[in-house]
Parts: sequence; structure tokens; C-alpha cells
Amino acid sequence: MNDGRSIDPEPTRPETTIPGWRLILSDAGRLWASREEPFSEAACDAGADRTVDGDSLEELRAATDRQETFAREIQEREVQEREVQERTARERETPVRQEQAGQVSS
Repeated sequence: MNDGRSIDPEPTRPETTIPGWRLILSDAGRLWASREEPFSEAACDAGADRTVDGDSLEELRAATDRQETFAREIQEREVQEREVQERTARERETPVRQEQAGQVSS
């Protein structure tokens, strides 16, 4: 029965679901997916979309895959940048510690 409101399509097979995403069928027949858990703040700031749409389940799956890949790349980049910052901070500390050690042993 279609009462004019959006409904959740009934997933009957694994092929009709997208793990981590809630599927919605609009009253106009458009498919939408909304991510169950928000992306990280960095991914959202970079433009990851938590809700996407498509004309078919295949298009919808491709759209969610793009968002997941994009968010994962942002997260990986963030980890790499943090590692570089930590390494740089340690390298800046090392000469100071060496100098202090030299002063103590004199």
C-alpha cells in the first residue's frame, strides 16, 4: 500500500541490502540510502555525504561505495598527517635531549 509517504523497502535477499546503510524508497520511486553511523568529522568536513540517491540499486550501491571510499581515504590521510606531525615533533625534541644529556655528563 502506498499512502504517499516514503517507505523502507523490505530487504529479502543480501543483494538488496547495503551493509551499514539504511535503504529508503521514496513515494516517487527514487531509491535513497542513509548511512547508519555518521562519517568522521574530517570526512564530513571534506564532503562525504551520509545520504545518497540513485535510480537503481546498482546506482545506489555505487554511490555508497564512493562515499565509503572517500571517507576511508580522508581517514587514512588524517592518520598519515598525524604520524608526520608526531615524527617531526620527536625529531625536534631529540637534539634538545642530546644537548641536555651532554650538559649533565660534563
